[in-house]
Amino acid sequence: MGLPQSEKKYYSVEEYFALDNASEIRYEFYEGEIFAIAGTTKNHNLITDNIRDYFKTIFRPKGCDVFSESVKLEVIKYTYYPYPDVMVSCDDQDKEDEYIVAHPSILVEVLSKSTAEYDKDFKLKKYKKIPSLQYYLIVSQYECSVELYSRTKDPDIWLYQTYEDMANTVSFERLHFTMPVAAIYEAVSFMPPIEPLRRYLAE
Repeated sequence: MGLPQSEKKYYSVEEYFALDNASEIRYEFYEGEIFAIAGTTKNHNLITDNIRDYFKTIFRPKGCDVFSESVKLEVIKYTYYPYPDVMVSCDDQDKEDEYIVAHPSILVEVLSKSTAEYDKDFKLKKYKKIPSLQYYLIVSQYECSVELYSRTKDPDIWLYQTYEDMANTVSFERLHFTMPVAAIYEAVSFMPPIEPLRRYLAE
């Protein structure tokens, strides 16, 4: 989640929509509070673009749309509206709203240091409650590490898989396509952690 406003104020959903749709700054909304979304790193941007482009060019079933970063997700109506990094929607109902996706098939979050816990805990719990969602993909921007949560035939049971090698392939079996981990990290250079680097240089 982004940065809370300096003065705590509660907004109605209508007030939030009016503010967010008119502003150059993106805001997430949860239970009446709004949070400005902070800027991202180059790696975050590259990974997001790689995944979005792969979904658009390699996997794009007829009738499906791919969105990234600037489109809101309705997780809980009137209650929770975040901005996932990438979304795939194959539901015609989502074509009826200009600003919101409410029936995604795939959601993707690229982890930042400030949002990792939020993406892997809070969002995970909320996203799993979306009936249409089949896959939640979590990607690290600091190392080769991809996590995939997959809904099973029992909608309350999810499988968890990790991929930590560029030679691995992520399988979206229920949607009949795969994505190489190498495609996710194309042109990405991992930066070493700052503190270990400082200790190394000090020796």
